[in-house]
Amino acid sequence: MQSELRTRYNNHLRGVYFIGTTPPKSDTPEAKVENIAEKLLERVNDIDFDGLIVYDIQDEGSRISRPRPFPFKSTHDPRWYSSILNKKSTRPVITYKSVIQSNKQAFIDWADEAWQKYGVKDLVLVGSPSKDIKASLPLKEAYAALNESQHPFFVGGVTIAERHAKKGDEHQRLIEKFRQGCNFFISQAIYNPQATIDLLTRYAIECQKLNIKPQRIILTFSPCGSEKTLEFIDWLGVSVPEATSLRILNAKSPLYESIRICSNSLQQILDAVVPYELPLGLNIESLTNRKEEIDGSILLYKLLRSKMDFYLAKQELRQLTES
Repeated sequence: MQSELRTRYNNHLRGVYFIGTTPPKSDTPEAKVENIAEKLLERVNDIDFDGLIVYDIQDEGSRISRPRPFPFKSTHDPRWYSSILNKKSTRPVITYKSVIQSNKQAFIDWADEAWQKYGVKDLVLVGSPSKDIKASLPLKEAYAALNESQHPFFVGGVTIAERHAKKGDEHQRLIEKFRQGCNFFISQAIYNPQATIDLLTRYAIECQKLNIKPQRIILTFSPCGSEKTLEFIDWLGVSVPEATSLRILNAKSPLYESIRICSNSLQQILDAVVPYELPLGLNIESLTNRKEEIDGSILLYKLLRSKMDFYLAKQELRQLTES
């Protein structure tokens, strides 16, 4: 059976909507992992979403000299947690996989087990977090291994607007990853809408020039309720303009100010990309396990989904009037 997400992705006038999460820490008893999954699904029970995203959390301490604001702790296998969420929610789950510590055979074995044992069909591969860190398995080779696999994985990649702001070539990376087998892309958390607008615009125009169908780009947003969370967002490499940081930290309620900022950011992005009819989606995540920020992410999801649905309805109306 192929991925359930494929048919949903084909219609660019339909949004796709995800909730992002991380597996519980590896010292969490297995029985409690089931309870954590159930609590997550209870929180999102009253919202309409297409699926979940489970991240593969890595230390990344060698990527940056500053200490990690929240100490790194290993997690349970993302494939296992994905399988639990898939069974309990009956919705597709996209599973992240960092390939930097794998050799080719180990990765092939991992992928076979992902499909056969855990029922994982939707993957996002992540390469080295820094050019200074040499991966045992280059991302290009990992994509090739999946293309040769007997299992028809639905494969995606990550896109980083901050990298485009520095190097100006992220749109070319997206096209190259598409040629290597990527069917969709998930962004890093967005707090600098202009960087994302620049990337999406360049990507859309380049696809037009090359007569390539743009692949779906899922925009990620995360609420921020404290100075510590903001430090973590910055540590992850997310670009947060100074004025945005000051607005959040000096607000009466930093969490709700960040939600307003994220809502305004999505509106700016949608207004800017209207002419290009890019297929888009949303991923809403909480970067901490603080209840306030988890609840804030649910509110953020509702607000952003309504904006995306309105944008897509306008696109559909425009197409009907032009036909």
